[in-house]
Amino acid sequence: MSQDPDIEGSDPERAERLREIADDVRGDSSESEQVAAMLYRVSDLYDPDEETSPKDIYLNMREILRTKES
Repeated sequence: MSQDPDIEGSDPERAERLREIADDVRGDSSESEQVAAMLYRVSDLYDPDEETSPKDIYLNMREILRTKES
């Protein structure tokens, strides 16, 4: 797994909780969809089946925000 050493590592319960929150946040507005997408990306840090880093997530979130601005 290519995680930053400052991140504790896999925590499936935390990943699941973040995804539950994302599902709760998701709504009809583009802003709520955006927040939900970001929460899902952050949850990947804690998912043992995902290989991602904080930098990968930052770049992905930046792209999400840029798409929204377009």
